[in-house]
Amino acid sequence: MRTAYKCRAYPTPEQAAALNRTFGSVRFVWNRTLAWRHTRYHGEQAKTNFTQANAYLTAMKATDELAWLNEVSSVPLQQAIRHQQVAFTNFFAGHARYPRYKSRAGRQSAEYTRSAFRYRDGVLTLAFAWSWPCIDPDTIDPTTVTVSLAADVATPEQAPATGVVVGVDMGITDFAVTSDGEKIANPRHLAKRERNLARYQRRMARKQRGGANRAKAKAKVARAHRKVRAARADFLHKMSARLVRDHDVIVIDRWFPSSKTCSACGHLLAGLSLSTRRWTCPGCGTLHDRDVNAAKNILAAGLAVSARGADVRPQGPSLRQSAVKREAPPARVGIPLL
Repeated sequence: MRTAYKCRAYPTPEQAAALNRTFGSVRFVWNRTLAWRHTRYHGEQAKTNFTQANAYLTAMKATDELAWLNEVSSVPLQQAIRHQQVAFTNFFAGHARYPRYKSRAGRQSAEYTRSAFRYRDGVLTLAFAWSWPCIDPDTIDPTTVTVSLAADVATPEQAPATGVVVGVDMGITDFAVTSDGEKIANPRHLAKRERNLARYQRRMARKQRGGANRAKAKAKVARAHRKVRAARADFLHKMSARLVRDHDVIVIDRWFPSSKTCSACGHLLAGLSLSTRRWTCPGCGTLHDRDVNAAKNILAAGLAVSARGADVRPQGPSLRQSAVKREAPPARVGIPLL
């Protein structure tokens, strides 16, 4: 099984200019080769294979008119030809529609194979270097790197500092609880739609397999599940955005033994059942809300790790992640989207 990592990068103006030249060259090669294939097929009734298309790219780069194609890496241009060949193969097999021309206003991308990039010690080098500190370099060995620019992506504005830190505990009865006592309710999107889902699934089960009515019923089930996914994603986005906007430091850990440790005196209980939501510390007599106490302990442990200057990545069952609102990151640093 192959794993893909999608990360956000912030290039310098010089790096952005180099990437834009590459994007433009890839788009030009794709469109020029697509037009040439179209003319050959309709004029000569000849199909074009990858070797012929690659030779056409070489011929383009050899002309004075298109000599500027040599100013960018040849690998993304060759990969564009390769992807176009796959697109035509799928089209003639009836699996996809006819390949379309690429627009300047659409998504721009360039793919690099191992001969065109180096990844060493967590640093990715194309014509410039980027690093992603939150990805363990020992766990990945990339075979390709694709750099893309989405048409709807804008540079995010830096949120103002708040001076507030918070610990977050993922709850059982509540979705999450913060160290300052806020309880974020679990919206239970699936439970709210269970009745409709069950009705749609019963209707689908009564339809004949392979029939048009079963296909329509199946589509209704799929739409219902899609609405659940969309509602969950919307909730998570709004909740996480609010936490980041309102706090400078956020500490989260799923495995830290925080619930049965007293946040006031540090007394550790021998055991604490999941059904116990409130407990009194035998050491200092403090009455604790289980989840709020856990969030306070997580925050204290996270701040202790930060004060020691230690790496936030865990060495054993300690803090798994620390999210900190920072100043605008340097251009060579990417932010993983996990």
